[in-house]
Amino acid sequence: MTYSSSPSIIKTTTTSSAAKRNKSTNSNSNEKGNNNNIDDPLSFLNEIRSKYGHQPTFLQAIEEMATTLSPLFLDGDKQEAAFHRRAFLAMTEPERIITFRVPWMDDDGNLQFNRGFRVEFNSVLGPYKGGLRFHPTVDDGVLKFLGFEQIFKNALTGLPLGGGKGGSDFNPKGKSEGEVRRFCESFMTELHRYLHPSTDVPAGDIGVGGREIGYMYGQYKRLTNKHGDGGVLTGKSILCGGSHLRPEATGYGVVYITKLAVEKKLNRSLEGMRCAVSGSGNVFTFCAQKLMSYGAKVITASDSNGVLLFEDGMTQQDWDTIVDCKQIKRDRLSSLATGGKVSGRYIPNETPWSLDLNIPFDLALPCATQNEINKIDVERMIEKNGLLGIIEGANLPTTMEAQKVIRTYPDLIYIPGKASNAGGVAVSGMEMSQNAQRLTWEPEEVDKKLQAIMYNIYQQMEDLGGTLEQGANIAGFLKVSQAMKDLGWIY
Repeated sequence: MTYSSSPSIIKTTTTSSAAKRNKSTNSNSNEKGNNNNIDDPLSFLNEIRSKYGHQPTFLQAIEEMATTLSPLFLDGDKQEAAFHRRAFLAMTEPERIITFRVPWMDDDGNLQFNRGFRVEFNSVLGPYKGGLRFHPTVDDGVLKFLGFEQIFKNALTGLPLGGGKGGSDFNPKGKSEGEVRRFCESFMTELHRYLHPSTDVPAGDIGVGGREIGYMYGQYKRLTNKHGDGGVLTGKSILCGGSHLRPEATGYGVVYITKLAVEKKLNRSLEGMRCAVSGSGNVFTFCAQKLMSYGAKVITASDSNGVLLFEDGMTQQDWDTIVDCKQIKRDRLSSLATGGKVSGRYIPNETPWSLDLNIPFDLALPCATQNEINKIDVERMIEKNGLLGIIEGANLPTTMEAQKVIRTYPDLIYIPGKASNAGGVAVSGMEMSQNAQRLTWEPEEVDKKLQAIMYNIYQQMEDLGGTLEQGANIAGFLKVSQAMKDLGWIY
């Protein structure tokens, strides 16, 4: 693989494998370049590794990104290679992290406390943009990993958006409507002072859907007496200044880019393809819906307790039942295990990726959470299930070890989440534009723009040559590093 020395454009050449599905024999060979430590081209990260050893998921995101950027750190002009290393190190440090206490009253009149966070990571391309996650696993390390990914995801959309992430270790599961509302109001009471359409614009994520966004925006309006600042929070209902297709956008975007990859890489259509999808939340819901609309067979759904398996593909009635279970009743998929509620069967304590049932499927679309696919899962899916591609709907859902396996199969379609799940933030950016103009675009217009953005993201990956993973990471990095250079933030 050869990369030009230009800081803004990389030209690549790649040799295709002699036989499809055969492992690459030279994927781990050392690249020669202008780095003092050829044995470890990423040795310049040692200080970061030492400093943040207590934040393994954040380090994983850094290592994954740096691995595919390593030719930039090694090849070409020494000054440019050094510049790229400096730029990357600068990007690994958030511009600021805001931490605050969130007091709230439970239904028994007891005062409870949670931690709230906002990681304002990188604003070089625009205001910080990224979701809020409410989940007991949330801490500053998890949010730094998500915010770091968000920088490059937002860059790939072509919209003027920086990267950020936030949330709380509050767990909305098992909480009453009143408890969720009181928590959201207290959370926004602290966070609102840091928000502005030109500064920081949060959205939703795991545990934060339309209900939670509504409660937070309602509190923001009480505190500021401003409705014109609707662009300060995205994912709102249509009645409160939201955008059509915002709930659907991430899942739809995953399928739009999947469709492009299948057509271009496999010369096939999605019709009849068997797709394993994980999760049962917002991304899963609309990813599955759009796959079915193209004639694909969705064979799984899951939550943290188990998986629903539809060997012949789920039906529209199955989809409706899952949506009612998860989004209306807020129940577990295990509640659908008996009574013929769905056509599939429920398997407890498994994921779509851990099932060892010799059930063939063509595509894996992880839409649940980080590190849900491990090395053994990938090897099984490729060798036993006939897997043709992994397209990430979640953020970093494959472990580092799994990614190493994936890279030894050059004909396996692999699109990282920073590219494939960018549809959500793309429509969030559109919501900000609509709010600024006091307009509401029709669903067809939003969908057309979303498809165009996903097409452009795919083209960026493809135009750089190499793998789609390399294309996504390099394209995002070069945009951010060049903008930082233009502003004099790095030199």
